[in-house]
Amino acid sequence: MNDDAVENPARSQEQPDSEIRYYKKDFWQTENLKYSEPHFRMRKLARLVRSLAGDRVCDLLDVGCGPATLGRLMPPNVHYHGIDISIPRPAENLIEMDILESPIGFRGMKFDFVVAQGVFEYIGFHQAEKFAEIADVLKDDGKFVLTYQNFDHRHKEIYWPYSNVQRPVDFRVGLRECFRIDRSFPASHNWNHSQPNKKIMKVSQARLNLNVPFLSPLLAVDYVYICSPLRPPDRRP
Repeated sequence: MNDDAVENPARSQEQPDSEIRYYKKDFWQTENLKYSEPHFRMRKLARLVRSLAGDRVCDLLDVGCGPATLGRLMPPNVHYHGIDISIPRPAENLIEMDILESPIGFRGMKFDFVVAQGVFEYIGFHQAEKFAEIADVLKDDGKFVLTYQNFDHRHKEIYWPYSNVQRPVDFRVGLRECFRIDRSFPASHNWNHSQPNKKIMKVSQARLNLNVPFLSPLLAVDYVYICSPLRPPDRRP
């Protein structure tokens, strides 16, 4: 959550699509620059992917990759690919595309990992179709690793460009239409709805991957989900 987040009424999934604004390249050209350096949540997800991958050679797709900062945290055996509406420095392993207007994919490849951090808060009414597209680009034994804000936090803050604001229980219902949730846990805990910024908080939570009864629902900033794809006809209609 950015420090300039402001209180807004939650946008529910019952809102007409015409009332939701989807931000395009001119917005993300500036917004993505905020993530040019690895932040706490990104480092945590990178550590998680490295653990899941081990020493095997893998292909990873970073959805909403921005400046492709996550790629700098990947080991040589994890081949990094990224897609985003605005990519500051084009490269062979990156494709600039608007995922709300085009299907998620990368030159017909299938991936061992798909990562989406801080993406689905901006996805509006495209959530179901994007889940399905991600499931389709994963290998049968692939993993979808994503984050989503905890909008049940005691001090809920809603960044003004968000277009998909749901309680965690409702978000999980949608996620389960295309995936089996293998694990979920808070990326971090904080009294305020913001990522840890003090060194002691970062160190103490960097490897804390568990739910704390009673505490996590109130203080989890966002949740990490590790998911396996469901294949038709196992997907929910």
